[in-house]
Amino acid sequence: MIASNLSVISCRRANSALCLSAVEEHLEASSSYRTLSPTGHLLVAVTLGFIGTFGFLNNLLVLVLFCRYKILRSPINFLLVNICLSDLLVCLLGTPFSFAASTQGRWLIGDSGCVWYGFANSLLGIVSLISLAVLSYERYCTMMGSTEADATNYRKVALGVVMSWVYSLIWTLPPLFGWSRYGPEGPGTTCSVDWTTKTANNISYIICLFIFCLIVPFLVIIFCYGKLLHAIKQVSGVNTPMSRKREHRVLLMVITMVIFYLLCWLPYGIMALLATFGAPGLVTVEASIVPSILAKSSTVINPVIYIFMNKQMS
Repeated sequence: MIASNLSVISCRRANSALCLSAVEEHLEASSSYRTLSPTGHLLVAVTLGFIGTFGFLNNLLVLVLFCRYKILRSPINFLLVNICLSDLLVCLLGTPFSFAASTQGRWLIGDSGCVWYGFANSLLGIVSLISLAVLSYERYCTMMGSTEADATNYRKVALGVVMSWVYSLIWTLPPLFGWSRYGPEGPGTTCSVDWTTKTANNISYIICLFIFCLIVPFLVIIFCYGKLLHAIKQVSGVNTPMSRKREHRVLLMVITMVIFYLLCWLPYGIMALLATFGAPGLVTVEASIVPSILAKSSTVINPVIYIFMNKQMS
């Protein structure tokens, strides 16, 4: 590393094209461990193309249905619209760039584009996660209390939507101002928070991000749906078989929601922690790309779980 730094300094002094070429070859060789094979890049590109296409179509369909049918415009469904909107923006503003980069095997829009990509995708991903937590709390309050859709309910839901965006901004703006940073991730075809720099500045941010943007929303979801299921079971013995059927539907929805929440986001969180606290090279490029793809797949899965399964319960 010292020799490489000295070579770079001497190149700058000599301003030699031949020397600069040698340094570039050295840098390419030193970063080659982060590169997937052509077949690997192709598989990632195909997967991202599938996720981007179906994520866009699924979320667009949901938004069109909400715009077309007034009966769907209940207060709680505006939270679903918020989730679908954030997922749709991921498919428009994020996935196409990582797809194009995977087809070429390298990042295509420069350092500024990498920072913008990392910020936008982190912002929208956290908005979706926080919205799921707010949705679980609102559903719990609605089913345990009054279900009347008055103006107060709309104001509370609007507050929840605004809170999801503000909360996300609170945790995604700091890397733009020096608390950690956004940079290349995995094989260099996507960008995210810097998971590998082992400084107190970076590690403190990652710990806070993991706790407040992954663990806390998950605990809220578990608490709210756990309380809801407990309340349903208490009255199931005195109600009709129809109420028991409703209980089973709620249980199915909760189990599905928890499984896919963990499947999409927990591997990414674990990968980030391993990259942060583990030995250098512990997380290989192949191991890092799978959790990233799973997290992006939530844009396809969310509309199915939170819209279509929700309609079955109504």
